[in-house]
Amino acid sequence: MANTGQFGATGWTPKQIDSLKGKTYVITGANSGTGFQASRLLLAKGARVVMLNRNTSKSDIAIGQLKSEFGDTAQVSYIVMDLAVLSSVRHGAAQILSLVPHIDALICNGAIAQIAKQQLTVDGFESQLGVNHYGHFLLCGLLFDRIEQSQGRIVVVSSEGHKIGLRAIQFNDLNWDNNYHPNKVYSQSKLAQMMFAYELQKKIAVSKKPVKVYVCHPGASKTSLIRSSANIATRLSWSIMVKLGLAQSAEKGAYPEVMCATEENLKQRAYYGPTGMMNFSGPVDECKLESFVLDDDALTKLWAVSEQAVAFNWSL
Repeated sequence: MANTGQFGATGWTPKQIDSLKGKTYVITGANSGTGFQASRLLLAKGARVVMLNRNTSKSDIAIGQLKSEFGDTAQVSYIVMDLAVLSSVRHGAAQILSLVPHIDALICNGAIAQIAKQQLTVDGFESQLGVNHYGHFLLCGLLFDRIEQSQGRIVVVSSEGHKIGLRAIQFNDLNWDNNYHPNKVYSQSKLAQMMFAYELQKKIAVSKKPVKVYVCHPGASKTSLIRSSANIATRLSWSIMVKLGLAQSAEKGAYPEVMCATEENLKQRAYYGPTGMMNFSGPVDECKLESFVLDDDALTKLWAVSEQAVAFNWSL
């Protein structure tokens, strides 16, 4: 079936981006995978990119590669931040506020996935929920005033994985002490990210703040997200998908987040990404937003639980 969405049969592509000179984009998890490719696409249009990465050596290598491609004058740098450690998020956010006067978009790209056995962060959270949701929840809150001053936007990179498993937040056992399952917990973490974004949209609308929030997914993209920390079955199934050609390149996987960071004519209460078979790949456009993601009671409860967990109260 032909794509009849907003961007037609070919979907959105970076060809639709005008010059981004003078604009600044902050991206988590940007030294590899879709985050790295998003950085490339933005730099190619003249933007300034600030990466938020936990690994200094990988960051140095990534920046070396980008400057080799775009020249030594390319405006790309990094700030050390580990989303699994709330003190690191706070320290990194303070550096951003000191060094980055304007933020056109904060792209919440960093993630971990399918951790085979339960692991807890130093702050006591299940690791996937801690990195994917709590770390970004706190970061967005700490940077929100700067984004508001810039009349910028927040881009939340979720996953089609949010549809796997419970399709609800397990509030009575957020760390999954009793029934840990790597895929179901990953699903929960990506669902939490989406629910945070849509609740934030509601709060922004009430407060009339000039900030936009968009949600997207990268499809099935060839990145290092499925790592040795995943169990054998997950790694095997992923390798089969890659061999069958069902996974697209990391560059194409970056298209949705770059679109959400730059495109002017998007809906906020929406979900963007590849629209081909099972949303693995294909033209980038609006995808179906499932009703369970928008449960008002769950959205409100998750927000309150998250504020308490990270010890940060938003000023909305």
